[in-house]
Amino acid sequence: MAMEIVRFAGLEPGPKLLVLGAVHGNETCGTEAILATIADRRDGRLAIQRGHVTFVPVANRKAYDQGTREGDRNLNRDLREYILPQCHEDRAANILCPLLREHDVLLDIHSFSGPGEAFVFVGPPDNSGPIEPFRFAAEEGAFASRLGPPLLMHGFLAAHARAQEDLVRRGLAGSSLSKGVGMTEYMRRFGGYGVTIECGQHRDSRAPEMARQAILNALAHLALIDAPPPVACATQAIEVVEAAYALAPDDRLERPFVSGDTVMAGQVIARRGNGEVLTAPRDGFVVFPNSRPTPMVELYYFGVKSTRFG
Repeated sequence: MAMEIVRFAGLEPGPKLLVLGAVHGNETCGTEAILATIADRRDGRLAIQRGHVTFVPVANRKAYDQGTREGDRNLNRDLREYILPQCHEDRAANILCPLLREHDVLLDIHSFSGPGEAFVFVGPPDNSGPIEPFRFAAEEGAFASRLGPPLLMHGFLAAHARAQEDLVRRGLAGSSLSKGVGMTEYMRRFGGYGVTIECGQHRDSRAPEMARQAILNALAHLALIDAPPPVACATQAIEVVEAAYALAPDDRLERPFVSGDTVMAGQVIARRGNGEVLTAPRDGFVVFPNSRPTPMVELYYFGVKSTRFG
């Protein structure tokens, strides 16, 4: 299960961009878009003039070959190097972590299971706090807003931390905060910046083209190719403030939510098997609703309108 890594170097100086596909094996739009971009470069339809761009069409080969989200575990959680790797994702992480550290910017291409519109996940504002210190918020925001989708989201790792605190209060075995560290969080931790683009539903025929345009926009924005710089197209932002975990097999959403659905304060979002009702703490949005949750996996995220990007 070798990992294919394709790198092109321009003859002029510039930043180093890493583009990942299929971190989750059933999210194939990034793989399609990356392979098309590589073909364009090799056939002379695309010229890398500056810097470096590295493509990984399939970051999680086992899951990709199975057509599943995970091979043995979620590669986009608890990302780090493993001295004693125990599974396929541990071994993939040992290749990806040094690769991430070699680059300045990351574009991680994903899709999601339910219906919904494409969006881009970005990191926190500049800060020196203990959870996710960061100093490239302006550069990351400019990059994210030019990839194509009109919606930006932020706040993932902080919401994950609050969810772990809630699990502990319930007397449950919460996991380490490092469980929330994926590709972009790792990239920020080691001095770069990066975003996750969610190109829509897995089987949406528009998703590969959304991914393809995001790659071209990224190359143009970073001036790795000679192309007009893309204009900012993000018009809306949501801050994710809460992650609700399923605790039992019969925890369920109240109805089939679509990611981005608006909810009013007090509206029921989910019900636990023990009768507990989960409601919206204020007016906001349901993000990544999980219609088939398993215990200790996210049931949904809750977000609120953000004014951070304008």
